[in-house]
Amino acid sequence: MCYYALHPYKLHYACVACRVSFKRHAEAGREHACPNCSRPLACAGHDFAPPPRRDVRAWQVVAAVLGEGLRYEGRPACGCGQEPKYRPRTRAQLRVRRIVAEREGVPLSEALARPDPLTPAPAPEAY
Repeated sequence: MCYYALHPYKLHYACVACRVSFKRHAEAGREHACPNCSRPLACAGHDFAPPPRRDVRAWQVVAAVLGEGLRYEGRPACGCGQEPKYRPRTRAQLRVRRIVAEREGVPLSEALARPDPLTPAPAPEAY
């Protein structure tokens, strides 16, 4: 039996301004605040691996991903089924996806979720 199916576990929350992250329980209707600056924390998902605090460039990429409403997710609720979904880690990857999104006219959030920026997203299946 999977441990995560039986026990609740915490989500990662990040403050991009302070370049810190915390793990907190997800509570409906409650917004978590940064203990350093009192700004609201952005929910980064279950699979977020924060970059070092001194790595300002990596935090700029995290800010762009979280700013588009994406989270670092991938695993189902039990934590044992899927690999984490792709998210850019460097500014070069972010820049390429911004160019592709502008050129193709797709939302930036869709372009940020693609592992290969030049491969279009699969069409939804018709039932």
